Amino acid sequence: MKKEYIIISVISLLVISIFTIFFVVKTVKNASSSQNPNIQETANNSSQESEKEKNDEPENPNQPEEPSQPEEPSQPELPSTPEKPSTPEKPSSTIPDISSLTLEQKIAQMLIISQSGTTLSNEFREELKTYQPGGFILFANNLSNYNQTVTLINDIQSTASIPMFISMDQEGGKVQRFKNYYDVNITTIPSMEDLGKTGNITLANNVGTVIAEELRTIGVNMDFAPVLDVIYDPNNTVIGNRSFGTDKTLVSQMGIALGQGIQNSGVIPVYKHFPGHGSTAKDSHNTLPIITKSKEELLNTDLVPFIDTINSGAEVIMVGHLSVPSLSGNNMPASISKTIVTDFLKNELNYHGLVVTDGLNMKALTNTYSESEILINAINAGVDLLLMPTSCSSAVNIIKNAVQSGAISESRIDESVTKILTLKAKYLTNYTTLPKSYLGSPEHQNIINQIPTN
Repeated sequence: MKKEYIIISVISLLVISIFTIFFVVKTVKNASSSQNPNIQETANNSSQESEKEKNDEPENPNQPEEPSQPEEPSQPELPSTPEKPSTPEKPSSTIPDISSLTLEQKIAQMLIISQSGTTLSNEFREELKTYQPGGFILFANNLSNYNQTVTLINDIQSTASIPMFISMDQEGGKVQRFKNYYDVNITTIPSMEDLGKTGNITLANNVGTVIAEELRTIGVNMDFAPVLDVIYDPNNTVIGNRSFGTDKTLVSQMGIALGQGIQNSGVIPVYKHFPGHGSTAKDSHNTLPIITKSKEELLNTDLVPFIDTINSGAEVIMVGHLSVPSLSGNNMPASISKTIVTDFLKNELNYHGLVVTDGLNMKALTNTYSESEILINAINAGVDLLLMPTSCSSAVNIIKNAVQSGAISESRIDESVTKILTLKAKYLTNYTTLPKSYLGSPEHQNIINQIPTN
């Protein structure tokens, strides 16, 4: 028994000794660590500094540190004039759903208005803010120099809760609103007749790119070009050298190529003047031209470029103020004829894009119809965008009263506005301007120099 007691005592002493040694070692280790609290941090910093020395690029002192994120590799320096730079003019805008708009707001989206002068008057600014029209068209009298033009367009857009179509007739040749200013050189575009003589489809596409890129330097997002009229009447002067020529196939190919160049460069092309303004010598600015060709003749001549561009995906077509009895059955101008706009263009030719009128102030309409008759007939015809009504306030009130009286259905308004908002969502939601350096650039001039002129 005594022997067992001795063995148990020895084992107990060994266990106590082991625990004592473990406690002492741990205490010493902790004491050592407390005397050097920065050892681990120093090691980490040393590792980071070593890694940083591998990058020769100096840090940007204006860039806040983000230690939690791994450093991104440096990007190659961009050339001074990149191929497709874009600087946002303003933050991207969200296109609303049509259900959030009032009747007045929907009607206003169908209007592209105009105003003379190089600045916004207080009265006109308030009208823009109050009615919120869908677009604005610029003419030469709105433009005096580069900075003024940019300021004007920015002022116009700043009044809108929904981005506006900022449009212009920039065809080239004699219809070229955007020309040289005293403070900047702008590429001069030759006539489409001169371009058509080259027969060069690739060149036509490149010219479209030049037009669109220069328009984007000032904030224009819609161009009323190209002209798809085929010259059949040799006495036609209102179109004349605005056309690519007298051959329907050439006009079709060159017009589509130019339009696609404009479109692919971020500007909306508008193909005009449906169903063709080339078979008359009369000017619809002054009187109503009457096209006497049969429907069969038209389908094989004037209409060919329009049919081709519809098949190639045209998104906006302008309808001219032309009387075409073989299509309408009467002398009503095509722009306000339901038989031509809806029954023929939309249904028979299977066109699903936007339809815009030519200017509603033109005498082909105003010589015969009142403002109210023009607006109501155009909308009921199936037109989506009304170009240059007398005023925004007058047009909204006339159309609103027509809806309330039953002369126009609100569903007809909704049909157009849905398409307008869809096109705006595609082109204007993230629309950006291009640098001023694009204007008159050597690259653009080299393209234009390929067009022989007289």
